[in-house]
Amino acid sequence: MLYLIGLGLSHDSISKKGLEIAKRCKKVYLENYTVKLPYSNGAIEETIGKKVVPADREFVEDLRFLDEAKKSDIALLVYGSPLTATTHISIIQEAEKRKIKTEVIHNASIFDAIAETGLQLYKFGKTASMPGFEADSYMNIVKANLDINAHTLILIDIGMDLNGALDKLAKDCFKFIVKLNKIIVCSRLGTGGSRIYYGVMDSLRSLEIRAPFCIIIPSELHFMEKEVLENFKI
Repeated sequence: MLYLIGLGLSHDSISKKGLEIAKRCKKVYLENYTVKLPYSNGAIEETIGKKVVPADREFVEDLRFLDEAKKSDIALLVYGSPLTATTHISIIQEAEKRKIKTEVIHNASIFDAIAETGLQLYKFGKTASMPGFEADSYMNIVKANLDINAHTLILIDIGMDLNGALDKLAKDCFKFIVKLNKIIVCSRLGTGGSRIYYGVMDSLRSLEIRAPFCIIIPSELHFMEKEVLENFKI
C-alpha cells in the first residue's frame, strides 16, 4: 500500500495518524522538490524515529516507488498537505491503474496558514506561481483576481530570494499595467520562525526573509482585514 502523508508546516506537525503509519511502513520517502523545507531531513527523522529517503522530481515522477508499494507499505512524506500539487494526484491515479491501494493523510498547508494575515480566505481568487525564469503568464491570474476584487496568493519558485521575486513582480506588473499599493510577504508560516510583513514594495526589500515564503497581493480590503494587517505594517 502507498501512503501519502502530509507533514504540515513544521517538522513536528505531522498528525498522530500520519506518524503511526510512517513508523510502521517498510520505507519512507520525503518529497523534496516542490518546496524548500524550512527544516532539515534530520529533524523529520528525529520526529518519526526512522530514516527517510530524499525523493527528487525525477524519482517521484518516474513512479518507481509504486513497484515497492505492490509488495509492502511505502510512505511518501509531503510538505504541507499531500494533494496541493497536481503531481501527487497523478501518483494516486497511476497507483489505481496498477491496482495498488492508496491512502491520503491530510494536514495543514500554506492555503490554511495565510489566514494569519487577517485576509478572509473566501476572498482569495486563483493561486499564481511565480517561476524563476522569464515567464510572466502568472500575471494573467493576478489581473483576473483584481478584476473581481479577489486577493492573490503568489507561490514563489524554489531557489528564488525575496529581492529577486520583488524585482520580477515589479517588472511584470509594469508590463501588464498593474498598479500595486501595499503587498504582503509571508515567511515560514506555521513554524516557530513565522513572519508576516505588510508594506509597499520598496520597504520590503530590506527584509531578511527565509524560504519558504510567499507574496500576497490584496484587493479591496474589508475594515476587519485592514485592522489585522496594520499589525504587520512596516
